[in-house]
Amino acid sequence: MISQLTVFIENQKGHLAKVCRTVADANINMRALFLADTEDFGIARIFCDRPADAALALKDAGYRAKVIDVLGVRVPDREGGLAELLELLDKHGVNVEYGYCFSLERDYAIDVLKIDDESVEATLIEAGYSLVSDEELYQA
Repeated sequence: MISQLTVFIENQKGHLAKVCRTVADANINMRALFLADTEDFGIARIFCDRPADAALALKDAGYRAKVIDVLGVRVPDREGGLAELLELLDKHGVNVEYGYCFSLERDYAIDVLKIDDESVEATLIEAGYSLVSDEELYQA
């Protein structure tokens, strides 16, 4: 599992910049940011080098922030790579609450999945997948 910082942000001009400034002023390095939005609010999902400290700094600044464990899975960066992973999870009855993907290299993508069953890690490893750790993510 990897630690993801999740921040709820009012969907107003300048609010995302203020979140990023708060994290930067706490001397925390952001490695990735994914933003989902609705008309009224957004959810920023952030990978940073010290997510617990970032959550505390954001809470002190008045934001709703928390650290959530998510699964990071290396998937071959080719057609059908993600479909195969999701089919395996479906076969084992694992519900994916949300997910997103990114690629740091040419050979594989990292699929980030919020799931409710940590025991699936062993199943993924047995099926030939490798998992991403916090340390690897921040060294990339």
